[in-house]
Amino acid sequence: MNWKFWQKADDGTSQSGLVGRITGGLIVAYFLLALLVGWWWNATPELFDVREHAAGDAQANNRQLVTGYITTATLIHMAESLLEKRGGYLSNDLFPPGVWMDNVPNWEFGALTQIRDAARSFRIDFSRSQSQSSEEPDLAEAEGKFFFDNASWAFPASESEYRQGIRHLNAYLAKLADPSRPGAQFYSRADNLQQWLQGVETRLGSLSQRLSSSVGKRQLNLDLAGDANAQRATETPVESENKTPWLEIDDVFFEARGQTWALILLLRAMEQDFGDVLDNKNARVSLQQIIRELEPTQDTVWSPMILNGNGFGFLANHSLVMASYISRANAAITDLRALLDRG
Repeated sequence: MNWKFWQKADDGTSQSGLVGRITGGLIVAYFLLALLVGWWWNATPELFDVREHAAGDAQANNRQLVTGYITTATLIHMAESLLEKRGGYLSNDLFPPGVWMDNVPNWEFGALTQIRDAARSFRIDFSRSQSQSSEEPDLAEAEGKFFFDNASWAFPASESEYRQGIRHLNAYLAKLADPSRPGAQFYSRADNLQQWLQGVETRLGSLSQRLSSSVGKRQLNLDLAGDANAQRATETPVESENKTPWLEIDDVFFEARGQTWALILLLRAMEQDFGDVLDNKNARVSLQQIIRELEPTQDTVWSPMILNGNGFGFLANHSLVMASYISRANAAITDLRALLDRG
C-alpha cells in the first residue's frame, strides 16, 4: 500500500518536472527567437532617389510632374518608410523584441520630427500664396495626424494616425497634379524655402549641442548677449555644465541619424522643386553642399556600440563626429538663408 502511494507521488513529480522543463524550453526558445528577430529588425531604410521615385509615382497614377510633386511624394514615401520598414513601426511595441530595442525607435522619432516640421511648412508656407489666404484642408488634417503621440499602442495606435496623415497627403498630391483643381497649390518661392530652412537650422543647432554634450562641457550663459535692454523671467547661472547622461548618448546619436536621413531626402527634393529659385539666387551649389555635409551621417557604424571617448583619448567618440557633420551643415544653411534673403 505504501509502495503504491509513493509510486503515484513519483509519477506526479516526474510529470510536473517534465511540464516544467517543456515550459522552460519554450521560454528560452521564445527569447532566442526574439533576439534573432530583433537583430533582423535592427535596420533603418536606405536613402532613395527622390526624382526617380516621384516620376514613377506620377507615371503610375497618370499625372504630370508639376512643381511641388517631388517634395510632396518624397514626404509621403518617408512617412510610409517609417511604418513599412523591416520590423514595421517599433516605438510603441509592448512585447519582445521591440520593447527591448531603443536604437530604431530613436531613429524613428528623429525622422518623425522632420516629417512633422515639413508637414507644418506645407500647411503654413508652401501651399499658401500669402498670410491671408486659406489653408489647404488636407494639409491641415495631415499635420495634426503626424503630431499624434509617437508611442501610443492603442485607442488609437500611432500607426493608424500616421496612415491617415499619409492619406491626406496623397489627397493633396492628387489635387496638386490635377489642372481642374487649382485650389491646391505649391508655391516655389525664396521666402517659403527660407522659412523652412530657419526651422531646420534651429533643429540642427539643438542636435549639435546635445551630441557635443556627450563628453560634458562648461557653457557660459549667452541668453541676453547682444541686447543691453533684454530681460528674462528668472535669474540663471552665469556658467553651467552640460552633459548628456551616459544611458542617453546612443539615443541622441540615433535620433540624429533619423533626422539627418529625412533632411537629406527633403533637401534633395527641394533642390528639384525650387531649382529656378536657387538658380536665380546662384544658390544651388550652396544647397548641394549642405547635402554633402549631411550624407556622411548615414555611413555604416562598424562598432557594435556607440563609443564615447573623451576628447583626444584612445577611444573614438561617435557623438562628436556626428556633431561635426551637423555643425558644418548648419553653418552652410545659415549661408544659404543669407543668399535667399538677398534681392
